[in-house]
Amino acid sequence: MAWRCFPDRSTPNGMLIDLYLRSAIDLPDRAVHELFSANRWESMKSINQELESGTYVVCDRYAFSGVAYSASKGLDFTWCQTPDCGLLSPDCIFYLHVSEQVGASRANFGDERYENVDMQTRVRKEFQRPALRERVEWRDVNGARPIEEVHAEILATVRAIQEHVPEPIPKLWSQLDDASTDASTDATGEDKHAPKIRRLGCS
Repeated sequence: MAWRCFPDRSTPNGMLIDLYLRSAIDLPDRAVHELFSANRWESMKSINQELESGTYVVCDRYAFSGVAYSASKGLDFTWCQTPDCGLLSPDCIFYLHVSEQVGASRANFGDERYENVDMQTRVRKEFQRPALRERVEWRDVNGARPIEEVHAEILATVRAIQEHVPEPIPKLWSQLDDASTDASTDATGEDKHAPKIRRLGCS
């Protein structure tokens, strides 16, 4: 299994994101959103390679988080989806939710730009938006329970999903922009990014 955490702060775009999240620099909201998306695109080639080798990939945050955070700042929801059209679509989203009080009590809360009660409240509302959950397997998980319970629930879901994994891997939100699908094909019509083995999950 491979673990991916977004943003990946080790990449060139990730380094800028890290500065932004630590409030060392300021950037316009639209530029920040596209920077987060570019950070995910930077990893698509290596994730493809992992999937093709038969490795399971688990992502801590993905495009859904990017849309929820940017939409909570007032950016148009569909516009927020557009930069990530064509990313690998996950087999399942596990949305681990806790109350505002529990979240605020956890270690290091408040260290970064978005870690405040007002922002987190607005982001939680965006995660409930039906349009964000369309065309993906979405599971709400109570993250306030003991780790063993959370693990058991997620593991049982993963095992069930493994029996019905489609191939090739679909592209995320491709219905919003047909051009993104065209751009991902070569002259022969082959999809340059679709691995033959699909095992991508996100939380």
